[in-house]
Amino acid sequence: MHFEPDRFIARNVRAIPRSGIRDFFDIVQGMADVISLGVGEPDFVTPWHIREAAIYALERGHTTYTSNLGLLKLREAIAQSVGENFHAAYDPRKEILIAVGVSEAMDLAFRALIDPGDEVIYHEPCYVSYSPGISLAHGVPVAVSCRAEEGFSVRAEAIERAITPRSKALVLNFPTNPTGGTMDRAELEQIAAVVQRHNLMVITDEIYSELTFEGGHVSIAALPGMKERTIFLHGFSKAYAMTGFRIGYACGPAEVIEAMMRIHQYSMLCASIISQEAALEAIQHGMADTTDMREQYRIRRNFIVNALNEMGLSCHLPRGSFYAFPCIRSTGLDSKQFALQLLESEKVACVPGSAFGPGGEGYLRCCFATALDRIEDATERMARFVGRLR
Repeated sequence: MHFEPDRFIARNVRAIPRSGIRDFFDIVQGMADVISLGVGEPDFVTPWHIREAAIYALERGHTTYTSNLGLLKLREAIAQSVGENFHAAYDPRKEILIAVGVSEAMDLAFRALIDPGDEVIYHEPCYVSYSPGISLAHGVPVAVSCRAEEGFSVRAEAIERAITPRSKALVLNFPTNPTGGTMDRAELEQIAAVVQRHNLMVITDEIYSELTFEGGHVSIAALPGMKERTIFLHGFSKAYAMTGFRIGYACGPAEVIEAMMRIHQYSMLCASIISQEAALEAIQHGMADTTDMREQYRIRRNFIVNALNEMGLSCHLPRGSFYAFPCIRSTGLDSKQFALQLLESEKVACVPGSAFGPGGEGYLRCCFATALDRIEDATERMARFVGRLR
């Protein structure tokens, strides 16, 4: 009998598209002299004292497994940090889990909460893994659109319109990848009221919270009545330039963290002990580094947004993250056409907005986590390209 490998692939996996980001950057690989405003990764090297903590951990022979929940001393430091900075109190012994990046923590949350057919609401444009992650957990992703004229925040009434008897959870991500949108306390209070009225859980991904440029960051977990129905996700990749260390964490009700741990123990088992030791150094002594990096991002943000608007690509000022999300509809090209032609003609790599859901069509994600002189060169090339389209 003829062997057909596709026949053995699970249906829900066959239905998952490839990442639009990685698909695009497969094209970039091998091209010379490309300026990348694409991959969402800090251009800063992890600060030395954090790298040194990893080196010392290795030299001291810290090469074993840890508890499935992670090093207790790291969970204790996280509990202190989350309490001080996000105003939500968690028991480090029962309500915090260390994961292999926020991506694993998100996957664990989906798999711990979702039964087949449960609906999970999320706002888009959004990070590429939310909808596939829900589907892989056999849930039904339900998107709520955010608009540029509203700063890409999400409205409580839009969430409420999307709720059905099968709705189980709401995913929030503020500041948002790819738009840089944020939410203030009053907006989150309205969403919290909807969540409580309809008895939903919230999964809040706040990985970019330290990179908030205007106003203070507010977590929905800190609002009255919300801690017990919220899974708070955070990590070290963006604020501390530790993407390769792959350390994230989840805080939530003990019963939910226990359920997530049961999945984690049979898959990843635990996060790297060396990375956990580095994360401990970061959370205890790394805030000055984060502040310095944020101020560099602020300078870059102001430059790239002004440059994009001057060349005729309307772009709102992102209040958080390190992404600009200009509208390219005036050029007459769709997002993928614009990104491909820009790459081919001027060797500037940006991600088509359509990679982040249907609501991202007509936009382009430009990551400003790269050196200012490179951003200046990239925007000059982009202006030249846009000029030829008119």
